[in-house]
Amino acid sequence: PAASLATTQWAESQGYDGVWFADTGDSDALTLAAAVASHTEHIRIGTAIIPVYTRTPAVLACSATTLSHLAPGRFVLGLGASSHTMIEGWHGLPFEKPLTRMRETTQIVRSLLAGEKSAFQGDTLRSQGYTLSPTPKAPVPIYLAALRGKMLELAGEMGDGVIVNLFPLPALPQILKHVGIGAVRADRDPATLEVVCRFQVLITDGGSAEQAAARTLFRQRFAPYYATPVYNRFLAWCGYEDVAATIREGWAEKDRAKTTGALEDTLIDEIAVIGSADECRDRVRAYQDAGVTTAVVSSFAGTADASRAVYEAFTPARFAV
Repeated sequence: PAASLATTQWAESQGYDGVWFADTGDSDALTLAAAVASHTEHIRIGTAIIPVYTRTPAVLACSATTLSHLAPGRFVLGLGASSHTMIEGWHGLPFEKPLTRMRETTQIVRSLLAGEKSAFQGDTLRSQGYTLSPTPKAPVPIYLAALRGKMLELAGEMGDGVIVNLFPLPALPQILKHVGIGAVRADRDPATLEVVCRFQVLITDGGSAEQAAARTLFRQRFAPYYATPVYNRFLAWCGYEDVAATIREGWAEKDRAKTTGALEDTLIDEIAVIGSADECRDRVRAYQDAGVTTAVVSSFAGTADASRAVYEAFTPARFAV
């Protein structure tokens, strides 16, 4: 937490316009958001993402309201379905009807943030008689994370923005197409939606040995990610059916080499952002040119030095939009 606060304060001093926290196994995004909100002045603070299964809509709305008072106009509530591993494995909760759960959570949270008393009975959620007091000091945008068609369309229909990650650039047009379908269904202009994309970055000196080591690290960290049903289907949806099948088989067989080996160098180079600072900036710009509006950079090496190298490479002074 102390390092997150220090990094956010540094980022604000460098001109970064936003910081995004993930709700993972080793950090609580909303607690971190509150901490940095109290020690910063103008940087935007978002969650990417909070799972809709681990907190009730009333808790989400209450937390968002609290943050709107700590950082008026600066907080973005990013919600997502998460995965079987986290929801069923870590939390012991049923991962059922994720599309419906996302829709109903968004409906309830948005109505509560608007000052309405809850009176909702849905397929996965219900809430009666709850009212926020006080109400948000400033509007709280709700962004929805999505992977495949129907969830992307829901994000376009109901979200103030959409959060995406871990896909090769050629899949972006298909992603934006479905976001647009949802937006049009709700009589909205797709161009008004912010598209937030999280990039897994590792700055190297360009040497082949260091790049090979970076690819190996990406395999170790993200092959299990792609073994989860939601991301496995997403990889297939992006056009890599054979790779997804091999990862799925290797995971079921407890064959680590088969699971990680399915992610070949060429595919890793399409999904991860690996290379010199200039090469990494060019890769992210290519996504922006294709429709991503907000780039979130994250070091997948997970060390303080690797993270600082990434953040230094993408300061506004070095990465003009």
